[in-house]
Amino acid sequence: MTITARLADLGVTLPDAPAPAANYVPFVTVGNTVYVSGQISNGPEGFIVGKLGDTMGVDAGAAAAKTCAISLLAQVKAACGGDIERLVKVVKLTGFVNSTLDFTDQPKVINGASDFLVEALGEKGRHARSAVSAASLPFGVAVEIEGIFEIA
Repeated sequence: MTITARLADLGVTLPDAPAPAANYVPFVTVGNTVYVSGQISNGPEGFIVGKLGDTMGVDAGAAAAKTCAISLLAQVKAACGGDIERLVKVVKLTGFVNSTLDFTDQPKVINGASDFLVEALGEKGRHARSAVSAASLPFGVAVEIEGIFEIA
């Protein structure tokens, strides 16, 4: 099954790749590797803001992380000239969670992205990962995730 068909089965349409919010590029391609800049939690209503352990729970944080994964795939699609089928492998994610000092479930939050990528991509979606806490994130968003991808 193609990536496009699997995403459609999941009810996911990749948006246009989000534009960078400052002086950087959204992705850099070196050989067959695409490095995607951090994608922030963003939904139909705008930025998904909150602080895990205070104003947001793990389930809402995981849902926010999923939106980051969708934006990551949109950037990969753009890096591939619009052909997401060129994606070979998700190599690594680094997830940042806007959380309180005593919040320790960062991995559960970033699972929202990891679980989605495996569901959407199968073995291609299995990846190495880091999940870390941040005292704050741009615009007050709950989650930011950057990724490294292999393409054909």
